[in-house]
Amino acid sequence: MDKFAVFRTPQTILYGREAFKNVGTESALRGEKALIVSDKVMNQLGLVSQCQSYLQKEGVNSEIYLGVDSEPTDQYVAESLELLKKKKCDVVISIGGGSCIDTAKAIAVLATNDGYIGDYRANKKIVENTPIPHIAIPTTAGTGSEATDVTVITSTLNDVKMMIKQPAFMPDVAIVDPLLTITSPQHITAATGVDALSHAIEAYLSKRAHPMTDTIALSAMKLLVENILTAYNNGEDLDAREAMSLGSLQAGMAFTNASVCLVHGMSRPIGALFHVPHGYSNAMLLPAVLEFSKEACINRLADLGRIFKPNSINLTNEEAAEIAVTSVKNLCLQLNIPNLKGWGIERGAFESVVGKMAVDALDSGSPANNPRVPTQVELEELYHNCFDYQFTSEEKVM
Repeated sequence: MDKFAVFRTPQTILYGREAFKNVGTESALRGEKALIVSDKVMNQLGLVSQCQSYLQKEGVNSEIYLGVDSEPTDQYVAESLELLKKKKCDVVISIGGGSCIDTAKAIAVLATNDGYIGDYRANKKIVENTPIPHIAIPTTAGTGSEATDVTVITSTLNDVKMMIKQPAFMPDVAIVDPLLTITSPQHITAATGVDALSHAIEAYLSKRAHPMTDTIALSAMKLLVENILTAYNNGEDLDAREAMSLGSLQAGMAFTNASVCLVHGMSRPIGALFHVPHGYSNAMLLPAVLEFSKEACINRLADLGRIFKPNSINLTNEEAAEIAVTSVKNLCLQLNIPNLKGWGIERGAFESVVGKMAVDALDSGSPANNPRVPTQVELEELYHNCFDYQFTSEEKVM
């Protein structure tokens, strides 16, 4: 290594079956009144009331914000922040997918720091005051947001997904209970699972990777590759769900310290302009981006190929790298991941904003971490390729 590396995680991580029961204890250590940031689905499943019950047993009062119903926006942040201040809450708890967790990250910071959430993008404004405590509880095995210092908030003014990364956005506590993921529908399991895999892969391929992130990214890739199809085909398989939750957590820890790359840079504009959920947009892009990047990262992709085909021996790195790309394609095919056209995006509307998407992707900074950094023209070509990209079940290398 040419210089030192940084590795950040939440202060406390509670992982395993029934870890959720500890939310009251962790909250009581940090505040007296909690704002629970969640959505209507989590409320209908009873997880919000269950959380309130655990809090009440430890003497912690609570209020609820259930306004998150899509990718997180600055509107959700403003609404929940207003409620937090009005009800004088001193701790925030997020229960749900990445949208709920990212919204809570933003209000935890803004509760003690002034300005608009977008002010903190690209370090234009630095968080000066310690945020109120944030306890993040994921209900999907995908985003890894519970272990990252990144929040992605869409500006409703210009339809741009603002990636905001500062240490202050890291949750204080991550409670990762695989039992909470059992209710995830099959299509959500698929999208969030490939999302987690893309986090692990990009952390491993990133120019900013280092030995700590490599170790965790490799572990995450192995857990996810070995268990995603089982979790998809049998959502009641607790061992598979547990492995997916751990893989997602590890992938989050890896990419927040190594950064993401081209997939995420391209994904954000698709989500902002066409409202494709983040997990799906990452999954749609991953195979094509790996093909684009392959020649610049043969050795690292070979490690992924050997995870997919552990019994294949005497493979060259070039062959193993090709297996990695083909296997990711096959995985997306088996998980019924659609391309952009299959999602329902109209070609004319897509063509009209390809240039803007390429510019926004480059402006995000993530593509610069990719082993092969695209030009704007190459990015536009890659977007066109992804629109009606064909996943294939044909394996070129055995």
